[in-house]
Amino acid sequence: MKTQSIKEMLAAAAPVFSVEFFPPKTEEGARQILRTAKALQASRPDFVSITYGAGGSTRERTLDYGELLQDIFGYEVMPHLTCVGHSRDELRGILERFRKCGFHNIMTLRGDPPKGETEFKPHPDGLAYASELVAFIRETCPDFCLGVGGYPEKHPEATDMETDLAHLRHKVVQGADFITTQLFFNNADYFRFVGRCRELNIAVPIVPGILPALSHSQLKRFCGFCQATIPEELEERLAAVADDEEASQKVGVDWAFEQIRGLLEGGAPGVHLYILNRSGATVALTERLRAEGLLK
Repeated sequence: MKTQSIKEMLAAAAPVFSVEFFPPKTEEGARQILRTAKALQASRPDFVSITYGAGGSTRERTLDYGELLQDIFGYEVMPHLTCVGHSRDELRGILERFRKCGFHNIMTLRGDPPKGETEFKPHPDGLAYASELVAFIRETCPDFCLGVGGYPEKHPEATDMETDLAHLRHKVVQGADFITTQLFFNNADYFRFVGRCRELNIAVPIVPGILPALSHSQLKRFCGFCQATIPEELEERLAAVADDEEASQKVGVDWAFEQIRGLLEGGAPGVHLYILNRSGATVALTERLRAEGLLK
């Protein structure tokens, strides 16, 4: 299968649609990701990403399941790569394995501390920031297409939005090809973020990341982690059906659908869905979006 650069996809006229998987940790999780990968073939994502655990804890599973998603299901795969716990020599080895696997797109992140730790500590011969990882890959493997993360409501560790945007700009200056945002539930936050990026001459595509909220408890958990704002209306809708799984999914899908429609109509270059290795909401969303001509 010929690998396609996500940069090239984003340069095309049609909105780009992608989803994010995470490597499973259990046998049931393994069956779940395979069931989901099969179910989503009908949704035709342009590419899929697969995450990289804190401290590189899922490195081998990221590679193994990335290959399965590519070789068995035919997906264009973008593995995540982080700085955590890796020396420069280890990173060179990982990049070489990515190349041998046929990957050519990487989501380039600093990464979270290993489980049980609260502070990020770089490897003595490693890298401390995502911007350094972008520069390292550009020097080592200049032909890779590189994505980086952006926070419409500010990174939780940033002192203020201005500082966060300056760090984002530095990642782009070092060679990032596109930005994918952290989840958000108010489109005004995305468009404000894009506007501020453009004012700083951050000209690369900025892809909105959307989480279809499947339950009230899930919403609270994820927003607590990334400090995204929960609209009062969405929280009230989910709280009202908290004991009904089917009704909760419908609320989440309806909200995500309206979000995505507004984002695409407002000029977003595509949408990236955080699916938590589940297919139901994604299939429902893509069917509705294609029915309205919002996705190709």
